[in-house]
Amino acid sequence: MKNQTYLLGYDIGSSSIKASLLNADNGQGFASAQSPRKELEILSPKTDWAEQDPETWWTHVKLSTEELLRDTEINPGQIAAIGITYQMHGLVLVDKNKNILRPSIIWCDSRAAGIGKKAFETIGPETCLKHFLNSPGNFTASKLKWVQENEPQIYEKIDKIMLPGDYIAMKLTDEITTTVSGLSEGVFWDYTTGSIASLLLDHYNISEDLLPEALSSFETGGHLTENAAKELGLKKGTPVTYRAGDQPNNAFSLNALNPGEAAANAGTSGVIYGVSDQPVYDEKSRVNTFVHVNHQTEKPRYGVLLCINGTGILYRWIKEQLIRNETISYEEMNNMALNTPIGSDGITVLPFGNGAERILENKNPGAHFSGVHFNRHKTGHLLRAAQEGIVHSLNYGFTIMNAMEMKSATVKAGRANMFLSPLFREAFVNTTGSVLELYNTDGAEGAARGAGMAPGIFSSFEEAFEGLRIIETIEPDQEKMELYGESYQRWLHQLNQKT
Repeated sequence: MKNQTYLLGYDIGSSSIKASLLNADNGQGFASAQSPRKELEILSPKTDWAEQDPETWWTHVKLSTEELLRDTEINPGQIAAIGITYQMHGLVLVDKNKNILRPSIIWCDSRAAGIGKKAFETIGPETCLKHFLNSPGNFTASKLKWVQENEPQIYEKIDKIMLPGDYIAMKLTDEITTTVSGLSEGVFWDYTTGSIASLLLDHYNISEDLLPEALSSFETGGHLTENAAKELGLKKGTPVTYRAGDQPNNAFSLNALNPGEAAANAGTSGVIYGVSDQPVYDEKSRVNTFVHVNHQTEKPRYGVLLCINGTGILYRWIKEQLIRNETISYEEMNNMALNTPIGSDGITVLPFGNGAERILENKNPGAHFSGVHFNRHKTGHLLRAAQEGIVHSLNYGFTIMNAMEMKSATVKAGRANMFLSPLFREAFVNTTGSVLELYNTDGAEGAARGAGMAPGIFSSFEEAFEGLRIIETIEPDQEKMELYGESYQRWLHQLNQKT
């Protein structure tokens, strides 16, 4: 262990902060730590608002790093580079002294949906889709416009805006930068010019000077400062060499880098992310296209993102508000669900209770449980219906991607979060009809792997992924596909009634 080289990855989630060490010599995950043990609070001072204090993220970066170093007892000097992945679409504002001006407006906050919709209509759908591949929607640029309109005293003090991962990079290096992929996720990127989306910024009357310098995802963005090194217990000067939003990074973690490949994730939100070499888009912007981490002008790569806001957060809500028993684990909940029939004996769940849903054209119908009978249904039925409802929502979005010729016969996922559930895995393959490949990796480990590229620790992507292993492959079953298909049609009927 003393002679090994390690790479450190941070995953800045809305539920927790995770730190992972990757052994750079064999490409295998070495150790990980998470803080806090219980999910981070999402503040909602008004309906459809969702905020977090960026300093809370930094606190848990320190705590997870402390645990990781304590448990492994490695020499911090063995850590060759640091990578960061983060919850997408958040807005962090700092003044000229790099002080936070307000809580971060995070990914599932819906307050700016109306602003983005108006911009889409005013600029023109055809123009927006040609230049941005997306409606401005509820993305970061529209959130910044909301601050301008509603908190002018704060807006006037802004020196730079950042995404959540940019903020953590600033805390590590004292440098304020972003990435091209990050700009695209905020709808700050113009695909026709390959530069800042001045068309949208001019419409919003937002100065380009508020945006940080943009790097590639695999580029050194600074080095660990003396102060940050002391706070974290790491070595001063350690380079910070990779940064990506959680979903592009999840795809990278699973070696989904080429056209036709797809990755899935089911944490707080649920995602299918497909890779294309064409700047494709959905005319209604129900799924969204961003710059993928390995995009190059001469070899373009785009990520098409299908997102369902209410995934793990629905399961957590059921645990905390309906079951209300802290001794029951998620694994036990999954087992309860397994003991009920496919279709949940007629219960359907629409999991849309975590802000405006893009696949529903930014409508926010709320979550719905229907078909419940008090004399027949038990907790297991509700749990299965919740998992099936999440999968049905993903499948609904998958049909939109299919219409864009983004169908993937195989979907890759890490064996984590909702994919830990055998029922969820079964429902996923038999509803979507896709083969599911499960890997023993996660976002923080992927960020660590990405950190090895810029310093030349890995000479190629092929070398970087030599240590990645498939741990299980699950294929659809024709008989179960018919049953899940019937369940999906009932779910779709309920969706049409509510929207």
